[in-house]
Amino acid sequence: MTALSNYLENELLDHALGTGAFTAPSNVYLALFTSDPTDAGSGTEVSGSGYSRQLITFGASSGGTASNSSEETFTASGGDFGTVTHIGLFDASTSGNLLFHGALDTSRSVVDGGTLTFAVGDIDITLA
Repeated sequence: MTALSNYLENELLDHALGTGAFTAPSNVYLALFTSDPTDAGSGTEVSGSGYSRQLITFGASSGGTASNSSEETFTASGGDFGTVTHIGLFDASTSGNLLFHGALDTSRSVVDGGTLTFAVGDIDITLA
């Protein structure tokens, strides 16, 4: 996952060029999408059926890449999530700002009672 949102692109540019200050989020949350969130954050995030964004942590970056250091599991309860095609990282557990987004290597259908798990090291953020 290497696409930056429009929000984060502007914040990082302003910070690096001295025209604004960016405060790092205190927490980052993993979100599931059934359509591409795009840089504008306009995709369809999963909702209902027990879904909520999951707090995720990352290790320090090395070589321009940071990987998740926590395992995250989403479980559908009381209905299906549908076919999950993309993920996004947000600065809040609800609403908030999309930071990064990307497509899953393989779309996943998550039915009632099913789970979708991201193991440690499954999610890489790369800046190049």
